[in-house]
Amino acid sequence: MKRVLVTGARGFIGRRCLPRLAAAGYEIHAVTSQPVPGSERGLEWHRVDIFDAPAVRALIRKILPSHLLHLAWVTEPGKYWTSPENLRWVAASLELLHAFREAKGARVVVAGTCAEYDWNFGVCSETNTPLASATLYGVSKHALSAILDSFSAQTGLSAAWGRVFFPYGPGEHPSKLVSSVINALLAGRPAPCSSGEQQRDFLHVDDAAGAFVALLDSGVTGAVNIGSGKATPVKDVVLAIADLLGRPDLVQLGALPATAEPPLVVAEVRRLREEVGWRPSISLDSGLHSTIVWWRERASRAQEQKELP
Repeated sequence: MKRVLVTGARGFIGRRCLPRLAAAGYEIHAVTSQPVPGSERGLEWHRVDIFDAPAVRALIRKILPSHLLHLAWVTEPGKYWTSPENLRWVAASLELLHAFREAKGARVVVAGTCAEYDWNFGVCSETNTPLASATLYGVSKHALSAILDSFSAQTGLSAAWGRVFFPYGPGEHPSKLVSSVINALLAGRPAPCSSGEQQRDFLHVDDAAGAFVALLDSGVTGAVNIGSGKATPVKDVVLAIADLLGRPDLVQLGALPATAEPPLVVAEVRRLREEVGWRPSISLDSGLHSTIVWWRERASRAQEQKELP
C-alpha cells in the first residue's frame, strides 16, 4: 500500500492533488492546521501545526507514510516574497524531512518555485540556468532544496523537487492576475493593467496538481520544472479573459506603469515530459473558462447570501 502524507492539502494546488492521489492508489493522510473536514474512504485528515516538531514526529510515527508530498509554505500574496516566515518554513521542513526518513519513508516530493532561478536568463532549465533568486522566498526554497539533495544522497531517500511556474485557476487568491481581471470584469469595473508584453509560463492548477502526483509516483529525482513550457504574453491572457466575458471595453492595457520585470520567464520541461512522462492537458482558453465559471458561481452564491432574510 502506498501511504502518502500531504502538507498544504487545503492549499491552491494541494486540494487538487487529493483526488489524483486517490486515483493513483494512495492511502492519503492530509495535514491541516484548521478544523478538519470529514474524512472519506482512503483520505484521513489530521489537525497538526507543522511548526510543532514533536507533534509532527508523533503523527509520522503513527501513520508511517511511504511517501511525502510537501506543498505547505507561506503564500500570502504581497508578503511571501520577503516574509521572515520563510525562515520558519525552512526549519519546519527540515524537521519534517528528518522525521519522515527516520520513520523509513521512501519517497518525497517538495514544492519549489521558479523564483529560485535567475530570471534574466528567460528560459529556465534545471541543469543550465543559474540559481540566483532576488527574494528571501526564492533563496529559502533553494536552500531547502540544496539540503534535501545532500540529505537524500546520504540517506538513500528518493527525493524530487518540483519548481512551480505560474499556476492559475479556480480557487486562486483574488489578488492574483487572472482572478483579479475576472472579478473586475464580472463586476463591470475597469481592469487597469500594465502593457502586458512580459511573457510567462501559465499552467492551470489542475495540471499543476497532475504534474506533482505524476512526479511523486515516478522514480525521478532532483529538480523538475512544473510548467507548460509555453511562453504567453500577459496581455494575451488578459484579452482572452475579456473576450470570454464579452467585456474588452473594460480592459485598460498600459494604464499601470511599466515595472522592471524580466521580459520572459518560461520553463524548460524536457525532464517533466521525457523522464516523468507528463504533459499538460488543459488549454489556456479552457482553463480560463473554468476559472470564470468558478468565480461567477462564487459571486452568485455570495449574492444569494446577501438576499437571505
